[in-house]
Amino acid sequence: MIGVFGNKVRVPRIGLGIMGVSTIYGTVNDDESIKVLNHAIDTGYAFWDTANAYGVGHNESLLARVLKGRRNELFLCAKFGAVIREPKPEESGDFSKFISGVSGKPDYVRKYVEESLERLGVDYIDLYYMHRMDPSTPIEETVATMAELVKEEKMCYIGLFECSAWPIHVEIDGVLDTCCKLDITVVAYSPLDHGFMTGQIRSFDDLTEDDWHRKNPHFKPEHFENNLKLIDTSETMAKKYDCKPRQLGLAQLLSQDDSLIAIPGTEKSKYLENFAAGQVKLSDEDLKALRKLVDSANIQGDRY
Repeated sequence: MIGVFGNKVRVPRIGLGIMGVSTIYGTVNDDESIKVLNHAIDTGYAFWDTANAYGVGHNESLLARVLKGRRNELFLCAKFGAVIREPKPEESGDFSKFISGVSGKPDYVRKYVEESLERLGVDYIDLYYMHRMDPSTPIEETVATMAELVKEEKMCYIGLFECSAWPIHVEIDGVLDTCCKLDITVVAYSPLDHGFMTGQIRSFDDLTEDDWHRKNPHFKPEHFENNLKLIDTSETMAKKYDCKPRQLGLAQLLSQDDSLIAIPGTEKSKYLENFAAGQVKLSDEDLKALRKLVDSANIQGDRY
């Protein structure tokens, strides 16, 4: 399933979130991650998403090892904004504890992009988003600086990530419709709820002590069993289409509009089969049934 980004660039509508290869869902091995990422390119993943915050720069440095010789096969997306302190030698694990704030100040934006370009080992980034809003800096100043960097060919496109001071429901609040009318691409991150919708994690006890999922409210013991009902209910329809529930969920998401790109992530090769969701064509009847199922689901726990 191919989409058009910025009315010019054709990219697969199933992209790849790279966060998981940098120690957030448990211990990872760099050499194994490199194998997974190369396998992802061979599978067809060409829209990749990273950030300066992920692994405190480790994510971008790791990605650089894959980009050598394969840069022209990828539409590379990176995010900025996190003010990061250097970890102490004995510190490891969830990178969020090393983030001290957010900045969209013009000098910071320039600093961020130069650091990311160096870590990634590239001359430009295809899509550069602001990761979180900086309430102390007018967004006009941040975006103006990003526009300057486009002219300087440091990046091709700009984007905003979590771009409101208030929670937004993209569908209900009309954001998706507006983006469609204005030919703005919407990149849907965590489309499988940080792995919850894969159905592979069946209890809180399945999670290792260093797994970030333990902090996610959807995975908390008091919510887990209830939230699993949505996944279990969707399995019957997934069998009808000879696909996995996670592929069904991605197909339902992409059916909402051609401007949507989903970026599920994984650190395991077996989950790269998510890419096949782009080939799942749901009937109108089943799309309505899925919409009814989602709207009636009593999902418990906050997003984070």
